[in-house]
Amino acid sequence: MDISIIDASKVKRDLGLVIGDPNAPKTVVEFINVRCPYSKEWFEKSKETLDGYIADGKVKRVIKLFDKEKESLQRGNIAHHYLPLNDSQKSYDLITELFKTQETWKDLTLEEVATYMEETFNLTDVSDKVAIDAIINEANAAHIQFVPTVIVDDHIFDESIDLSTLKSYLDN
Repeated sequence: MDISIIDASKVKRDLGLVIGDPNAPKTVVEFINVRCPYSKEWFEKSKETLDGYIADGKVKRVIKLFDKEKESLQRGNIAHHYLPLNDSQKSYDLITELFKTQETWKDLTLEEVATYMEETFNLTDVSDKVAIDAIINEANAAHIQFVPTVIVDDHIFDESIDLSTLKSYLDN
């Protein structure tokens, strides 16, 4: 991933699902797609660490559900549209579950993903076109093309970061 073209100054720290104290000293911004195996890798690898920092009031996690045109990621787009953006904790719990069950729904048709979200999680399509477009426009303005893209201060990285490096970013 070429991160040299990313302009982190174009990334908002409050647009998306905000998990944790909005006034926490550090903010982790994540552009993810719940169908992306690399987003899954990042999310699952970092979850326990970030949850600890969040519980201690040290980190605010901003998750930007990034709808992508790539055919394989469109299933994630459908799932995104079922997440209740007005309830960040519920959405966070659902994202966790979607990553855990990704093998179950990753190859379903788009219609079947919608049915899966409705029947498995008892959700309805709550698409927020304004929020969806805002995240896409923000990613385009910042030259973010890939998921996951994660930003902590001036540090931009993908799922390949090791936890000790992540902790060093969060502790400074």
